[in-house]
Amino acid sequence: MPAEAQTENAAAGGPLAGIRVVELGQLIAGPFCGQLLGDLGAEVVKLEQPGSGDPMRNWGQGNTPTWWRVIARNKYSVAADLRSAEGQGLARDLIAQADILVENFRPGTLERWNLAPADLHAINPRLIIVRVSGYGQTGPYATRAGFGGIAEAMGGWRKIVGFPDRVPARMGVSIGDTLAATYGCLGAVAALHHRARTGEGQVVDAALYESVLQVMEGLIPEWAIAGHKRDRTGSKLPAIAPSNVYRCHDGEFLIGANQDSVFARLCQAMGRPEMAQDPRYATHLARGENQDELDSIVEDWTARHSVAEVEALMIEYAVPAGRMYDAEDMLADPHFNARQAIVTVDDPVLGPTPMQGTFPKLSATPGSIRRPAPREVGQDTAEILDRWLGRSVSGRPVPAQ
Repeated sequence: MPAEAQTENAAAGGPLAGIRVVELGQLIAGPFCGQLLGDLGAEVVKLEQPGSGDPMRNWGQGNTPTWWRVIARNKYSVAADLRSAEGQGLARDLIAQADILVENFRPGTLERWNLAPADLHAINPRLIIVRVSGYGQTGPYATRAGFGGIAEAMGGWRKIVGFPDRVPARMGVSIGDTLAATYGCLGAVAALHHRARTGEGQVVDAALYESVLQVMEGLIPEWAIAGHKRDRTGSKLPAIAPSNVYRCHDGEFLIGANQDSVFARLCQAMGRPEMAQDPRYATHLARGENQDELDSIVEDWTARHSVAEVEALMIEYAVPAGRMYDAEDMLADPHFNARQAIVTVDDPVLGPTPMQGTFPKLSATPGSIRRPAPREVGQDTAEILDRWLGRSVSGRPVPAQ
């Protein structure tokens, strides 16, 4: 079962406690950056289009879409039409009180809305502006429309995912968006450190395609220096063996035993210790050259056993290996529960709702889920205008208490 419920009354704090964030983004990249900042303790005010709100409110599976409950947690919703002078004025007033602004519109949009970074820095020189976009704020492609999947293609990810005899595959999650959001959050935290020393804010330019490019390992120098161009290789790592998904008689199991001493332990677990001394498999290079043959040997063995039997042997012989988890497996797993990797949030719409916990884990100032996702668009407008600006929705000053 997931860890105990977290509610609005959960202990406040986190390493970013006291930091104010205005989020203008929608869909995934900007809002996930806001989620990360909120999980780490920042107070995040999300400006939403009156009436419709963020389209993420309607994304996800089930009769009541659930994705919003994760990506909008720890946020306050304020209604503001950024296409109107009134909405732009409200945004400027809130941004003047903020530490960080997050947006993921196409470059030039803020400028059209009279919210250009130079103008915002004129009223709030300490402001950190995280701008997440498909291609970045500069360059010949800057103004092109760009979604995460397009960035994954341009950044090199899509072309190497899948099997070589099929079209490139999608990973299954919006990795381009979430990588850019994560790098945007990292940039914001780095900019906070710079501001603490100098008092100066700055712009964090997080392009989706460059965020993907950053995790592409040696793809660029492998081609530029060695003339090797990576391609799709399915479930295996080329020349790294054995490291693959192997069929058991009741499911699939991942084994990574490509290091010499680990491979020797796998051979013992399989009841074939002599394989570790076989010239065809004794070294890393030899195993790579005979990868397909070695994978067949390993799978012939796993196919005669259940997943549970193979897992027990891998644990006994200290071979890195693991089951292929889905959500049901995660909810039942004791390790997820022990580390609060999954927590249950008391949600006003769905009731007790399991979702991923806050991460990374800090020993002194851990993050937390302090409030569930906003149920209604603009539900927190009055509260935020009062606390941040000292005025009511009508624009009048709030009387002193």
